[in-house]
Amino acid sequence: MWQERRAELHPKGVEIVTVGLDAAGAEACRPFIEAASPEHPSLVDSTHQVAEKFGVINIPNGVWIDEKGIIVRPAEPANPRTERPTGRYQPIDGMPDHMNEIMGEASKIRVSVDYVDMLRDWVEKGADSEYALSPDEVVARSRPRDTSVAEGQAHFELGAHLWQAGDKDGAVEHWREVHRLDPDNFSYKRQAWSLASAGTGPFERFWQGPVPDHEDEWPYESDWLSEVRAKGAENYYPSVQP
Repeated sequence: MWQERRAELHPKGVEIVTVGLDAAGAEACRPFIEAASPEHPSLVDSTHQVAEKFGVINIPNGVWIDEKGIIVRPAEPANPRTERPTGRYQPIDGMPDHMNEIMGEASKIRVSVDYVDMLRDWVEKGADSEYALSPDEVVARSRPRDTSVAEGQAHFELGAHLWQAGDKDGAVEHWREVHRLDPDNFSYKRQAWSLASAGTGPFERFWQGPVPDHEDEWPYESDWLSEVRAKGAENYYPSVQP
């Protein structure tokens, strides 16, 4: 979908850059990038520097940067779809029950379908677009960065380093601390959950929870499904303000 948006908007002077946040590294992201056949830069961020520098706490998020290098919209839910999906999720035969539960809950998540129209307006009007924010407005809408957030990022980076070095237990210890320090950051949580679920079969990158019959081995206090149910799927993404 981002490639489709890029094909539409690039002739008008816009470049789209996609960034995969994945401590597993480039090879873990490669199949998805190659399947999309992107013509735009498609990067892999193994230590979540984007999360640190731009305040990304979930995916997909988008940041608008103008031709002068100035942020005109900070990180916010970025939906590349132009139409809202219709119909309820129907369980797929042969898919594990828990995965069908995850997909069913995910289908309840609502994201703004106005995002592409907002983006188009900015492309056409530039600084005159009603959706291009002033520096003060960008700062006001940006996520505050207190000591807990800063320490959480440090623990995440240490965990990513240990994971890539093969010390998975050490990584888990730091990522559990991240979850305590920065509990609202779903980017960090999803990363830890997905890697802990590795080995569950073809759905391992999306499972993000304890494997059936091995719940007692799950290293984290929560998982994607339980957190979304507690939070409410309708609250998974904050509404996009004009």
